Amino acid sequence: MIRNVHTRDLGVPAGPFVDRVQELWPPAWGKQEVDRPLGVGADGGHGPIRYRCTEFVPGESITFEFTAMSGSHTLSASGDVLRHELIGNFGLADRVRWALAIRWLHDACLEDLFDACERAAGREPKSPARWSPWVKLVRQLFTPRKRQPQRT
Repeated sequence: MIRNVHTRDLGVPAGPFVDRVQELWPPAWGKQEVDRPLGVGADGGHGPIRYRCTEFVPGESITFEFTAMSGSHTLSASGDVLRHELIGNFGLADRVRWALAIRWLHDACLEDLFDACERAAGREPKSPARWSPWVKLVRQLFTPRKRQPQRT
C-alpha cells in the first residue's frame, strides 16, 4: 500500500481552499477538469490521471477515487491546515511507476498547489516549491511535444 501525505498551515481558515481546488490548481500540471460542478459523482482528472468524486463536504473535504487503479486522494481542511492524502493499493507495475516517476511528480504538483493556496490566503510561502532535477527530467521525457508543421 502507498500512503502519501502533504500538509500546509495557511495561516487562515483552510476550509474555503478545499472548494477552490480547481481555481487554484497549478496550470503546469494540466488543468483539473470535471464533467460537472465539484460534487459526488463528478468525473474528471488532470493530465492522464482520471478519478471520480466520491465524497464532498464543502469547506471541509473532497475525496476522489482513481478510475484506472485502486486508490483515492483526499483534500481536507482542519483549522488553518490544508491536508492532502493519497492512498493506493497499486499493482506491481503501478508501484514501480510510482517509485520511479509518479511520486516525484505528485509531490511537486501538491507543493505547487499548496503554494498557490498560501498566496491566495495572502502570504508568500516561506519556502516556495522548487522542482528537483529529477522532476524536470521526467516532465521533459513524458510531456508530449507539439508537432511542428511539416514543410513541403
